[in-house]
Amino acid sequence: MTKDGETHRDTAVVIVGCGIHGTALAVRLLAETALTTDDIRIVDEHGEPLAAFEAKARQCGMETLRSTYVQHVSPEPFSLESFAEGRDREQELVPTRNYPPRPTLSLFLDHAQFVVNRYDLTDSLVEARMTDVTRQDDGVTVETTTGSFGAHSLVLAVGMGDQYTWPAWAESISADDRISHVWDESWSPTEAGISGETLVVGGGITAGQVATTLAEQGVAVTLCHRTAIETAESEADPCWINWRHIERELHCYPPGSEQRYRTVQQARYDGTIPPYLLDDIEACNQLQRRCGTIETVAPITDGLLVRFCDGTSRTVARILLATGFESPFDSSVAARVASELDLERGYRNVPVLDDETLVWRCQDGDDSAVYVSGALAEGTVGPIARNVVGAKRAGERIAATLTARKTVASSQRTGGRSVADD
Repeated sequence: MTKDGETHRDTAVVIVGCGIHGTALAVRLLAETALTTDDIRIVDEHGEPLAAFEAKARQCGMETLRSTYVQHVSPEPFSLESFAEGRDREQELVPTRNYPPRPTLSLFLDHAQFVVNRYDLTDSLVEARMTDVTRQDDGVTVETTTGSFGAHSLVLAVGMGDQYTWPAWAESISADDRISHVWDESWSPTEAGISGETLVVGGGITAGQVATTLAEQGVAVTLCHRTAIETAESEADPCWINWRHIERELHCYPPGSEQRYRTVQQARYDGTIPPYLLDDIEACNQLQRRCGTIETVAPITDGLLVRFCDGTSRTVARILLATGFESPFDSSVAARVASELDLERGYRNVPVLDDETLVWRCQDGDDSAVYVSGALAEGTVGPIARNVVGAKRAGERIAATLTARKTVASSQRTGGRSVADD
C-alpha cells in the first residue's frame, strides 16, 4: 500500500474501487498485460481489497454467493474450484438445483485473498477517496484525499452508488433509531437490537437473507413484501453471459438510448430470490411473511405503528429496510466525472460507452481516457454488468483495449517517463 500524501506521475492506470470489479480487473491486467503493480493504482477508501463487499455481504447475512463457482476474481475459470479441492473444502461448493454449484461466502473471500496475495495486489492499493478528476494531454489527473495521480487511463469500478432507496413513508422518520436501512453502516445483523418484532421490508434476495439471519438468532421477524415473492436462480438468464447475445439483443440499439435501458431493466430479475433461499424462508418457524403495501408509519411509545393500504395495522419494535439502491447512474462519482471531463450521458444518465472497448465517450464523440466496469456499464455489458460475471466480461475488454492502444506502461522507466511514452 502506498504512503499517505504521495503523488505519483506517469501511472498507466488508476482504478477507482477495489471491490469485486476493481480487484478482478487489476488481477487481469497483471496476468495478461505488461503492467506491473508499479503501473497500477487502485484507489479505495476501505484500505483492503473487497473490504466493502465483505462488509455488505456479512451485513445482510449472506452465506453463499448467488453466482456459480466459475465466477470469481481470477481470470482462470477453475481457479476457485482448484483452490477448494487443494484445501479439502469441496463441501463449500454448495449444490444448486438445476444450476452449477455456488461457493460459500467464506470460500469466495479466502480464494479472493489467495489471488490478491499471488499478484501482490496490495502494493497497488491506495487507501483514499477520489475527490476530483481533470483532463490532461495524455490522460487524466486524479485527485484523492492523499495525493494526486497522473494516469494514461482511469477505470471506474465503483459499484451501485452512494444512495439507498427509502420509501416515501419512511422519509419523515428516517432519523428515528427504530427504522434503518440494511446498508446503514451503523446497523449489524448480530447486534442485540430492540426486543420485539422486526419488520423487514423488501422482496428480494437481501431482504430474504437478512430476515432469515435474524430469525435464526431468535428474533421475531416478519418479512413484508409488496407483491408475491418471485424466484430466479440468477440475476438474469445465462444467455446474457454470451457476448454475441449481448451484441445481438442490446447493441442493436443506439448507445445510451431508452431502448437499451429498457432492454436491460426487463432482462434483470431484480427483486427476486433464488429457490434455495425461499426454501430457507419457508422452513423457518420464527419467520412470518406478509404480502402488502405500507401506507404510513408513525412512532408510538412502544415502537412503530404500521398502517397498510388494505386498512389493517400492526405495531412493531423496529423496521429494517431492504429496499435497494437508487440509480447508479445518478451517483455522485458518475456525475462528477461526467461533468469534469465533458462525457456523454444518455437516457436516465446512462454513460455512453464504446461497445467494444468500454471507453466512456466525450460529448464531441471522441474517446476519453475513462473506462467503466460494473453497474455503470449496464448500457453496454448488459444485465449481468453489476455481477461477478460482469466483472469478467468488462475486464476482458478493458485489458485487451489497453494493450491494443499501447496505453499500458512497462515497469521499466527512464527519467520518470514510462517506455510506453516513447
